[in-house]
Amino acid sequence: MRKIHHRIIQISGNVITVEADNVANNELAEVKSPRGTSLAQVIRIDKSRVFLQVFAGSRGISTDSEVRFLGRPMKVSASDALLGRIFTGNGAPRDGGPALEENLVDIGGPSVNPANRIIPRNMIRTGLPMIDIFNTLVESQKLPIFSVAGEPYNELLARIAMQAEVDMIVLGGMGLKYDDYLYFKDTLDSHGALSRTVMFIHTAADPIVECLLVPDMALAVAEYFATEQGKRVLVLLTDMTNFCDALKEIAITMEQIPSNRGYPGDLYSQLASRYEKAVDFERAGSITILAVTTMPGDDVTHPVPDNTGYITEGQFYLVHGRIEPFGSLSRLKQNVNSQTRQDHRTLMDTMIRLYSEYKESLEKQSMGFRMSEWDNKLLKYGALFESRMMDLSVNIQLEEALDLGWKTLAECFTPTETGIKTDLVKQFWPKDIQQA
Repeated sequence: MRKIHHRIIQISGNVITVEADNVANNELAEVKSPRGTSLAQVIRIDKSRVFLQVFAGSRGISTDSEVRFLGRPMKVSASDALLGRIFTGNGAPRDGGPALEENLVDIGGPSVNPANRIIPRNMIRTGLPMIDIFNTLVESQKLPIFSVAGEPYNELLARIAMQAEVDMIVLGGMGLKYDDYLYFKDTLDSHGALSRTVMFIHTAADPIVECLLVPDMALAVAEYFATEQGKRVLVLLTDMTNFCDALKEIAITMEQIPSNRGYPGDLYSQLASRYEKAVDFERAGSITILAVTTMPGDDVTHPVPDNTGYITEGQFYLVHGRIEPFGSLSRLKQNVNSQTRQDHRTLMDTMIRLYSEYKESLEKQSMGFRMSEWDNKLLKYGALFESRMMDLSVNIQLEEALDLGWKTLAECFTPTETGIKTDLVKQFWPKDIQQA
């Protein structure tokens, strides 16, 4: 039986402080007050002083409230019963269904031993040409989606959740508006994807500590399905900037010495410990992570995107409702796009090069320069490229997208103008299209 502490020596916001020994970091405790019993989590230990973040807030808690440590960290149920369910950040049902107590596993464990990892080698098809052709998503990859407030990054995540060729989706929402939560729920349900999805949702109205638990909850569940059931799991997280802001808020409450822009000094380690859970196992499944990171003021040098860029393997830039081809990068795409179709890499390079030239022609046009015949071809090509490849509503298989790429080139240029090798032109250039 764990000792009950009857004296709280400090209450600061939603953080309470007691004197205790034999307590571990991240350990759970029950706090009894006239309002009832609340869960709290140890967030800092300073000699005999233990600081706990109360999930439901400290309202109603007094210095004589009882605190009982449970001797364990936060756990989450790991079973097939999770599929199709929606939970809060602390694992409580949000969908009105029953609580799950079987096969509880710890959250926030260490990342996988590098000796047990294998080199990423399998493509994850999403049905989005800007990803599948130009910035291929690879199993066990960790990629952020850099964007700004107001961009449709949640719509992009929902589309990927519906279309990605994986076994299951784990969605973690942090600081979501209630409308965004309902959008995810209704969209996945109406498209039949909710049955293969587990959702952990923290809304802006929920306790701040639950925001910190969401990634660990989602990744603990992903690890169970990947290791125990051999599933290919795609973890979608939004928004990691809200997660970092929660870290910042708690650090300020704890009166820690701030680092860049007030964020805690261990921000890099906090992010890396989550992103490094992405892994592909030799004789099991895999975990792939796509995480939205909003950039305050569209500033990529902000501490959150800046630290994220050192950890992850590229990024998707979502600008004006489209995945930007020049800022986006998948550093692992070369592991797989040489295995898809022999024209993949050549077509990818050619289309991006011509789109870059289109941007130059567009700039010349805006400055009033006379357009040459080549400029007019590029302007036509750029418009087709944006509507056929960059529009997020497009949902086509990779092979169909590659064929559409060849069709787009043929409608705008001659084979010689593209600079593509003759053998590929003979095999893939559409024979029934006359250049306008």
